[in-house]
Order: sequence, then C-alpha cells, then structure tokens
Amino acid sequence: LFTVVCKMTNPALALKDEDMLKLLASHAYLGTKNLDFQMHKYIYKRRPTDGLYIINLQKTWEKIVLAARVIVAIENPQDVCVISARPYGQRAVLKFAQYTGAQALAGRFTPGTFTNQIQDKYIEPRLLILTDPRTDAQPINESSYVNIPTIAFCDSDSPLKHVDIAIPTNNKGRHAIGLMYWLLAREVLRLRGTIGQHSAWDVMPDLFFHRDPEEAEKPEEEEGSDGEEEEGSDGEEEEGSDGEEEEDSM
Repeated sequence: LFTVVCKMTNPALALKDEDMLKLLASHAYLGTKNLDFQMHKYIYKRRPTDGLYIINLQKTWEKIVLAARVIVAIENPQDVCVISARPYGQRAVLKFAQYTGAQALAGRFTPGTFTNQIQDKYIEPRLLILTDPRTDAQPINESSYVNIPTIAFCDSDSPLKHVDIAIPTNNKGRHAIGLMYWLLAREVLRLRGTIGQHSAWDVMPDLFFHRDPEEAEKPEEEEGSDGEEEEGSDGEEEEGSDGEEEEDSM
C-alpha cells in the first residue's frame, strides 16, 4: 500500500536508475547463507551457486523513504541518535550526524545510556538508527524499556525483535553500509528542503565509507618518499653543476 501511495502522490520518490547502479556496485543486495523468518518477505531469491540470499532492492528503497519521513517528523534533529558498534559503520554514522544534525554514538555503547539517569552520558532520544541489530543489541534492549522507536539496517539473518522499521540491506560490507547512510541522509535533506528533489547532492558516497588507518597512511608515506627523492636529485644536480664550473675555471 505504501508503495502505491508513493508512486501516485510523488513519482520523484521512485528508485532511479543511478541509485540502483550504486546499490548494485556496493553489493547491498547480498545477504547471508542464513535467513531469519521475519526477513523472508524482503528476500528476492536464493543464489544457487553459493547459497546466499538476494535482497529485494525495491523494498530496500521503500524502507529508506519511509525511514526518511520518520526522521524528518522529529522536530529537533538532536533527538535522533545514530549508533554503530561495527567498525565499518562508525565513519558513516559520524558523517550522517554531521549532515543531518543528529547525535552519533560510534564505537562501544555504554550500558545505561538510555536508562541510567545518574550517568554523565545519559540521553533521551526520540528515535534510534542502528547499523546492525545483532552487534547493537544493547541499545535495542534499552530502547524497549523506554519506548524509543528504532530504525535498523537488517541483513537476511538479523533478528527483528524491538525493531520498528527494518531496512533490508547488506550490513556487513563497508561500501554497502556507507552507501545506505548516504542515501538515507540525502533523502532526509531532500524532504527538509535543504537540497532540491531532482538536484544531485554534492557530497560523494566515498566520504561515508570506512577507511583503514593503515591504508590512509600509505599515500602520505608515498608523498613523503617522493619529496625526499626529488630533494636528493636536486642536490646531485647542483653538485654536478658546481664540479663543471670548477673544471671550466681551471
């Protein structure tokens, strides 16, 4: 029913070809070899070669639009809390919070953040966005105690207990996680009117992808070694020219 309403009222909310290509390139459609019974309705089929379940990307897009509408309905962006204990989602969580104004909790979740009022880090969000219901089980349990609605990116084997809006996707790949947060942030900004409905967002999805610290240091080391080689070659050329001048004077 929600799909029919979206197509009839606003065709701009339909999945575009360029977004579909991004989803395919990031392998967001790849599930796992296991399937939770509540995730069965989001599965297209099972791949016979390796036994992986294929996620229906049309339903993924519908849930992204639905989640964006829920996020926009929260008046204060600070009341939205984005959580990721998984390392591949921590950079995406911080970038999502930067562009949408939400709170980000990257890394280990401190127990009692939503329930223990004595804690210094105690917060009372109105909406939670989780990267993985399995690794972020503690915030899901605490949200059930204080009645906080939850949006979660769910793989084919993810448990949906206490999850209100499940966005089916591959939540184990760094490119898939980064792209999903990028798409969700873009739809939120479009519904808020920050960017045009048909205009492209000038922020690249690459900024949401996890970067290994060792890989980030390699380009810097290469630049440093190139600079040293250039300085060494310049010094040799100067010494050679000085030697030629001395021979000429002799």
